[in-house]
Amino acid sequence: MALVVGATGITGSNLALKLIEKQWTVFGLSRNPNNNVEGLHPIAADLLNEESLAAALKDISPTHVFFTTWMRNDTEEENIRINSAMIHNLLHILSFKKTVQHVSLVTGLKHYLGPFDAYAKAGTLPETPLREEMPRLDLPNFYYSQEDEIYKVALRDGFTWNVHRPHTVIGKTIGNAMNMGTTLAVYASICKKEGLPLIWPGSEAQWNGLSDVTDAGILAEQIIWAATTPNAWKEAFNITNGDVFRWKWLWPQIAQWFDIDFEGYNGEIRPLEGILNEKQSIWTEIAKENQLVETNLYTLASAWHTDLDLGRPLEVMTDMSKSRQLGFSVYKSTKDSFFDLFTLLRNDQIIP
Repeated sequence: MALVVGATGITGSNLALKLIEKQWTVFGLSRNPNNNVEGLHPIAADLLNEESLAAALKDISPTHVFFTTWMRNDTEEENIRINSAMIHNLLHILSFKKTVQHVSLVTGLKHYLGPFDAYAKAGTLPETPLREEMPRLDLPNFYYSQEDEIYKVALRDGFTWNVHRPHTVIGKTIGNAMNMGTTLAVYASICKKEGLPLIWPGSEAQWNGLSDVTDAGILAEQIIWAATTPNAWKEAFNITNGDVFRWKWLWPQIAQWFDIDFEGYNGEIRPLEGILNEKQSIWTEIAKENQLVETNLYTLASAWHTDLDLGRPLEVMTDMSKSRQLGFSVYKSTKDSFFDLFTLLRNDQIIP
């Protein structure tokens, strides 16, 4: 029995789907659950309220817990306090059931690049490709606190664990705080409506350098593989599609998919957030004309995080050797990750 924490998010929803496909009984916990995943048993609970959690989980005794959510706060100190408390509260409630065998935690590359307060800044830039054995940065980081909470409780309660560190996750969801694929699809749709080119918003290093991303389906496959493969237990794993690319190669192809022109790096960073902040009225018009399901631009687009990733002053790619050596061999073309997502968004009337 699986408990997916954060089942409405980009990672959690795709993981829940994959688990259901593999015949797991799956409960999905979130503050505002929905019934968008067929076969998922939704649970409403507040991870910061132990009474709420205890009541919601009263009759549920999972063997596997998949923690895929987080809460953004104004400072890293608050990120640490809130996000470690969410894990602490959940595992405290579940410890009384004595059924948990394995806990999986999804974090990301801020493990190597630093927290939001000091993200990819000079003096903390790691050598790429990023490898799991790299030491922690000497900076406050809520990912470290989440890991430490799980390590501590695992020793006490005797369950096994895995940590998964994806690069930018590409997949379908609505309302996610970190959603580059849908953000770029919305931006391209606005450009097409206005007859404007798709302008590269990021840095020269990202435009010219090597990069990789993580398809949400690939991430789900690795999470399930690690949770069910004894040789992989008690390990942290990087996870990407398995290929590398340069944005100067992919960006024109994204523009072509939407049948628009593009502009590459022109000597300066042109943040997407500043562009999209002025486009709500245009998106309202697009949504009305095309009978789209979401009229609020900012529910779909997370420009701040797309800018954070595409504005980094270094190329970023991750080493996948560790899980490959243990037998994980799933692969997906990054171009297919984006184009499959765009097709899905169009078919579901999220973009025109």
